[in-house]
Amino acid sequence: MREFLKIVFGLAFPIALQNLINTAVTTADVVMLGKVGETALSSGSLAGQVHFVMGLMIFGMTSGASVLTAQYWGKKDLATIEKVFSMTISFAMMAGIVFFVAAEFFPEQIMHIFSSEEEVIKGGVAYLKIVAFCYPISAFTTAYLYLMRSIERVKIGTAVFAGSLVANVVLNAIFIFGLLGVPAMGVRGAALATLLSRCLEFLIVLYYLFLVNRQVRLRKYYLFHWDSLLLRDFLVLSIPVVLNETLWGAGMSANAAILGQLGSAAAAANSVVRVIRELVMVMSVGLSAATSVLVGKAIGEKRLDLAQIYARRMMGLSIVVTSCASITMFCFRTRITGALTLGEQAREYLLFMLVVLAVYSLCQSVSCPVIVGILRAGGDTRFGLILEGMALWVGSILLGWIGAFVLHLSVKGVFMLLMLDEFIKLPFALWRYRSKIWLKDVTREGDSLASNTGN
Repeated sequence: MREFLKIVFGLAFPIALQNLINTAVTTADVVMLGKVGETALSSGSLAGQVHFVMGLMIFGMTSGASVLTAQYWGKKDLATIEKVFSMTISFAMMAGIVFFVAAEFFPEQIMHIFSSEEEVIKGGVAYLKIVAFCYPISAFTTAYLYLMRSIERVKIGTAVFAGSLVANVVLNAIFIFGLLGVPAMGVRGAALATLLSRCLEFLIVLYYLFLVNRQVRLRKYYLFHWDSLLLRDFLVLSIPVVLNETLWGAGMSANAAILGQLGSAAAAANSVVRVIRELVMVMSVGLSAATSVLVGKAIGEKRLDLAQIYARRMMGLSIVVTSCASITMFCFRTRITGALTLGEQAREYLLFMLVVLAVYSLCQSVSCPVIVGILRAGGDTRFGLILEGMALWVGSILLGWIGAFVLHLSVKGVFMLLMLDEFIKLPFALWRYRSKIWLKDVTREGDSLASNTGN
């Protein structure tokens, strides 16, 4: 147990801290735009869905790649890890470029998906036209830092996200409210602050990549020449995870779109709830990422009993820390609503949504480490795709859409339907965990890779 706690404090909590800091960047935008007003808050939050979906795609790619890198890390096969790193970065950069093109050249069409209010759409278009330029570099930075987690290198991620948070808060204050002689820019100011903060992240990562990291390099040759066997393994593991995360991200965006069509008050309240949910779940998500590394490494070392011990303990820890966060959020929900400049209706919606969130997060504290951590560590990625896709799209989103546009339920009723996905998938996730199907070594022997000439 002492060794386990040492690992938790050395790996799991630093990863959770990274997630907390990264979430705090979004929180700063919400809080500061919330001081401007509901329209600014809705515009910035809904436009931010583009980066949110891209981030989930990158997370999906790196999660699939991390199955390989963590298990090869257990084997201490650094040469293969470098190949997987370079391949993943290439895919991430391509995704970043696609999202840049979409946000820069089709911002109005994107915003019409999320809102029907012209002022909200106008603000969102202005935000996207600026922030789109950070998408390619953000894709590179995020992919690299996520992959570094899989080989137990977490300090660089903490440093990068901490620097980005400080920069974002300071620049938000300057550009949103017009400090130091700079004209107040509102939503455009938040976008400019985000762009500059992402540029800072990129510069720090480049410094670390070329001048500090001597163990696992990002080699230019492997960026364009992919090992065919590793590519096959990467695609088999990553495609289900990318689809899973994309469907989940699109589902969260669909939730925002459904509530956004019910008015700016509902959209503003939901914007705050999204951030609060991330804060409540930040430790669980961090523990899930650490679980994937620990369990994957143990499987690569052929220590299956240890992998099961790590899985069980990390899931229990996730439940404990999320329960504490959920109870704290519930107790301070009135102070949370009072800290924002919201109308009476939006405030009423938010108070109700936070109560629902307190229960929702307890279910997620179990399913998250199972699906994101344990199952993925052993390469069992297809099950997560099927379960989450069905629970979200055939379950909660379909019911929420029917409730909103067919039955014409209240905003509160629609929100409850949209939050059913975690309750649907919980029993199935637990069944899969107990089946132990996920205990699989997905690595290849060195000879098979050495004999492969690549693409």
